[in-house]
Amino acid sequence: MMALNIPSDAVRRPRSHSGRRALLSPLLILALAVAALPLLLLHTLTLPIGAMFFDTYVYIDAANRLADGQIPSLDFFAPVGALGYYLFRILLSVFPLGHPLLIASWSLLLVSAPLMALVLYDVDKHARRVAFALLVPFLLFSLLPFNTGGDFFPYPGSDGFGIYNRQICQLMYVLAAALCFMRDPRRLAAAVCLTMLALLFVKVTGAVAGTVMCLAAFLAGRLPLRAAIIAAVVFFAVIAGLELWLGLVSAYAADILALVEINEGGLIQRLMQAASLNFGPVLSAIVMAAALLIFTARGWIGAIGAAVTRPSAKRLAQVFDHPAVWLGAFTIAGLIFESQNTGSQAFIFFFPLVLMILIESRAVLGAGARFGVVLVAGLAICLPLAVRIVERSARAYLGAFQNERLVGTHLKTMAAVSARPFFFLRAERMNHAYVAHRETFQDISENGELSSFLMFSDFDYQITWLQNVDRAISGVQDFEAAHGVHFNTIMNIDFTNPFPYLMERSAPRFIAIGADPFRAVPPPDDRVKAAVAAVDLALYPTCPIGMTRLALLKLYEPLLTATHDRVPITPCFDGFVRKALLAR
Repeated sequence: MMALNIPSDAVRRPRSHSGRRALLSPLLILALAVAALPLLLLHTLTLPIGAMFFDTYVYIDAANRLADGQIPSLDFFAPVGALGYYLFRILLSVFPLGHPLLIASWSLLLVSAPLMALVLYDVDKHARRVAFALLVPFLLFSLLPFNTGGDFFPYPGSDGFGIYNRQICQLMYVLAAALCFMRDPRRLAAAVCLTMLALLFVKVTGAVAGTVMCLAAFLAGRLPLRAAIIAAVVFFAVIAGLELWLGLVSAYAADILALVEINEGGLIQRLMQAASLNFGPVLSAIVMAAALLIFTARGWIGAIGAAVTRPSAKRLAQVFDHPAVWLGAFTIAGLIFESQNTGSQAFIFFFPLVLMILIESRAVLGAGARFGVVLVAGLAICLPLAVRIVERSARAYLGAFQNERLVGTHLKTMAAVSARPFFFLRAERMNHAYVAHRETFQDISENGELSSFLMFSDFDYQITWLQNVDRAISGVQDFEAAHGVHFNTIMNIDFTNPFPYLMERSAPRFIAIGADPFRAVPPPDDRVKAAVAAVDLALYPTCPIGMTRLALLKLYEPLLTATHDRVPITPCFDGFVRKALLAR
């Protein structure tokens, strides 16, 4: 319905301006921004602790497994794809002093920045201002590691959870920018193919959402048939190559099917929940689509009539190339992805689409009141997302001046977190209660309840978690010295296992990481049973005994009983020690 009408500012420029134009290149600014990040990873920055911060340590667990030669999906069950873990491992090996949260968040730029550079290179040839308009939000969302959703705790802190969800949203932003603005079919095919591969191997629901976006662009004629075929052929060729080389794709698919089986049911409920949690952008998109339908109804109805009476690919594309159709497709894509998430940068990929619609609407509707309505609706979609990121980062980092840093002996860069002094005091008091009233917390967990509904979001819980890991390492070392043993493989009956990384040991193969027993841990198969039975040490945290820990214990303890003895390691950690080690 609307032809792409981007103002061109790249035609017949005087040579005297060529140097200034090079200095103001969006590609140069992107390169400088990315090149500056290593300066923040050369030393360990202290970040404020946040809700569910231990999500970050899943990456540390994975990186240590990768260093041991383990491969995600083949050697251990993972809740998401392998790419994010490999990118983290690469950056961690180069910047071992970098903060884990920053490494996890910025490692995606190894993929997303070159892809965004390809988009900017294409767009900059005909519309520099548009290229800058695409670059600024990309940098904002990529550099500030925060979610756009609601707060999970009253005090400001870092968003150490939802990292791979944020990565998917940033890749979807790149895909949207490519589909909306790239003109060269070959570069477009490359951008679509590579971005879809990245989406697939970060989190499969991102690839599903990306497919919806690509389908909308294809039907609208923005993704030419030849480009779509090239992208699809290369996409499936890469998948086939990985499968023939490692068997990785079928193993990844098996993990996905296992997750679907664990989480089956309630899809409609999850979609409704995603819509309610993202009510602002969803409602604004509906308003924008409705306004554009009203303002362009006559032309669109005419396009539909022409496609029905004289069908052709061009006329069909004119029907689907309507902003309301684009908005509907992107909304569906966003809801599909967000239906499975806790924390992300939801719907940031609307920015390129809204920009495209505003440019085209201005050309079609003029600068009057009708365009004003469309402009307000577009700003209502985008501005709150950007403001939210800036607000949350400002609150977290400015508030951190009142914080104290965690003190740890064995935690390496994991100790680089801070919190208000009263959280450390509360952590100390609560840890004493966990030890003194262990049976009470056991009883609460046996009844299927957490001791606090916000327990995993409580800053004191996250502090206690780190402090007890630090003490447990001292306890393990003391136990080894007292009994003349050395634990080569260490398992943690908890959400994540940082011990092998912190102690330079190995994690057992085949055991799930990011172990949420209710969402991401399938029933043990023969490989898992054998691995658990053979582990040198399985640690079980008891401060507090929570229902998730208890569920994992009930899953793994029957596999340990015959081959291991349960012994106290610290007041807050029990250990299942392999009997054969003690018998030597």
